[in-house]
Amino acid sequence: MSTKSTTLEQFYYDNKIVRNFSIATIVWGVVGMLVGVIIATQLFAPAANLTQYGTFGRLRPLHTNAVIFAFVGNAIFAGVYYSLQRLLKARMFSDFLSNFHFWGWQLIIVAAAITLPLGITTSHEYAELEWPIDIAITLVWVAFGINMFGTIFKRRERHLYVAIWFYIATFITVAVLHLTNSMQLPISLFKSYYVYAGVQDALIQWWYGHNAVAFFLTTPFLGMMYYFLPKMANRPVYSYRLSILHFWALIFIYIWAGPHHLLYSSLPDWAQSLGVVFSIMLIAPSWGGMINGLLTLRGAWDQVRENTLLKFMVVGITSYGMATFEGPMLSLKNINAIAHFTDWIVAHVHVGALGWNGFLTFAMLYWLVPRIFQTNLYSEKLVKTHFWIGTIGIAFYAIPMYISGFTQGMMWKQFTAEGTLQYGNFLDTTLQLLPMHMMRALGGTLYLTGAILMAFNLFKTMAQGTLLANEKAEAAPLAIIEEKHESDGHWHRWIEKRPIQLLVASLVMILVGSLVELVPTFMVKSNVPTIESVKPYSSLELEGRDIYIREGCVSCHSQLVRPFRSETERYGEFSKSGEFVYDHPFLWGSKRTGPDLHREGGKYPDSWHYHHMREPSSMSPGSIMPNYAWLLEQTLNTSQTQDKLAAMKKLGVPYSTDEIANAVKDLNTQAKAIQANLAAEKIKVSQDKEIIALIAYLQRLGTDISKK
Repeated sequence: MSTKSTTLEQFYYDNKIVRNFSIATIVWGVVGMLVGVIIATQLFAPAANLTQYGTFGRLRPLHTNAVIFAFVGNAIFAGVYYSLQRLLKARMFSDFLSNFHFWGWQLIIVAAAITLPLGITTSHEYAELEWPIDIAITLVWVAFGINMFGTIFKRRERHLYVAIWFYIATFITVAVLHLTNSMQLPISLFKSYYVYAGVQDALIQWWYGHNAVAFFLTTPFLGMMYYFLPKMANRPVYSYRLSILHFWALIFIYIWAGPHHLLYSSLPDWAQSLGVVFSIMLIAPSWGGMINGLLTLRGAWDQVRENTLLKFMVVGITSYGMATFEGPMLSLKNINAIAHFTDWIVAHVHVGALGWNGFLTFAMLYWLVPRIFQTNLYSEKLVKTHFWIGTIGIAFYAIPMYISGFTQGMMWKQFTAEGTLQYGNFLDTTLQLLPMHMMRALGGTLYLTGAILMAFNLFKTMAQGTLLANEKAEAAPLAIIEEKHESDGHWHRWIEKRPIQLLVASLVMILVGSLVELVPTFMVKSNVPTIESVKPYSSLELEGRDIYIREGCVSCHSQLVRPFRSETERYGEFSKSGEFVYDHPFLWGSKRTGPDLHREGGKYPDSWHYHHMREPSSMSPGSIMPNYAWLLEQTLNTSQTQDKLAAMKKLGVPYSTDEIANAVKDLNTQAKAIQANLAAEKIKVSQDKEIIALIAYLQRLGTDISKK
């Protein structure tokens, strides 16, 4: 007994930081899901677009950021801070860094909640926040990394458990993704342009976008699965060897798969093919993780019948398996040709988000909160109710979206016996899908209701318990463990006890695919052939483009005509990579709620665009697009026009010194011409209104090359 007392060290786990992140997860989860229900409603009830700050285009990025970075992000940190301390038998390295991380992350979320509805956005999907917020994200992420590695270095447990491998890979990969994708040239505090353009910008964005799903929505949750599932089931992980294969194969293969978001685009064929090949390969490690999770419950399925938390875990892991089977399937070109730009992708994403991320988060919170508050759950019945409402909500969400996606994809491609498009008017498909969108909103409402029940249940649980802020623990110091430890006997044991080597190996794994795909696209000119007739945007068109970005039009409209007969018949000549060389950022989009706009220029008179923005249904009866009447009233801000052209010149856009100096003058000249066109059709509008700039941009789209 005396020997034990001399070899064991006493310390305290920090549960306060876990409590803080758990509460933030609950609150932001309800907020993010509520915004999701609102935008789902807007897609069949345009009247729900209240004010210019509450339109679908401005709220959609708010929803994605709130769910991904506020709800899921805080859940990750709650799970990591709880499990890391116990796996390493050490308190977090720095209470200050823990609190800096927590409050810094919440301030970033608040900044996003303010700036995105104001239209302050870069337009890059899942990376819409402007450059000052990106810098704040970097600082907070570095603080998280220092805190994590500081804890690892002072650990009392020699072996680094599999969950920690996933945490380390998450940290380094997200850092690389964020820094690379956030390369912007600031114009002002709230405006910047990406240094990349066109095809290269698209490749960087979807290298980031796909791997944000991989290394923010997947790898940390796999780490949490490997910790919390065995705890909940009181069973060891099914196969440690499988976890080794799962980890290394997943982080190596995942990073290559981003180009499958850009099939049939202007991206070079070799990059598209690489994306397809590695996407198909990705199913093996993904299902390795799913199988390892489900087989951990082998011999414990009787518990699943009674334990609702295990039900959440089983549905969550199964959803992960479904989503990671469907992802490779959607990367097959013949399937992608039908599915891309449709609601099929929306269904696919939400099976993963609602099932995998949502249900694992719910299970973790239900398991964790009572323990740190030293009490039982307030109501087991509410947990069961939440499970069934949430599961039904997922079904009501996903199934209608699958039907909607299949319907869209097939209607867009349908031809008559005479060889003409059967549904030539894009609105024909839009109106056909409205019942499915209503059901989707119902499913989202059910899922939100479950989250609200959870919030009530957990807050009542907290109220009836007492937070164990500093949880007492004891363990032998690492030096004694090292002395007593025998030879490892397996090559992987060498890296499992060396965090820096594990970090470096993870970095090498993710850099191989990244460099192979990105470097040739930037260094080999033939990958993005130029077109002599493609000229930079005029100063008025550039301002109009920025309004288009501000209003979130890219959320509903693509600017990429794919080389299909159905698309060239509907929109015009397919898009060429050389047409986008001056596009900072690219605006190809990922969803067609409305028609593609890349060949919009000259298709309609200026008056059509004026009336369409004022009242969409006046030009397109049955349209679900909100009106943008404020564009007719708001004065175009030209105070930064010269700075914008000067910034573009720094990025390689060939503006002359005179064009920059005369930017506002040239802008007014072009604006007067559009004003005159409108006046000829008895539309009175001042030349300095934002609608004029937007019309100029729309009329420019696709006019640099000859059309069929």
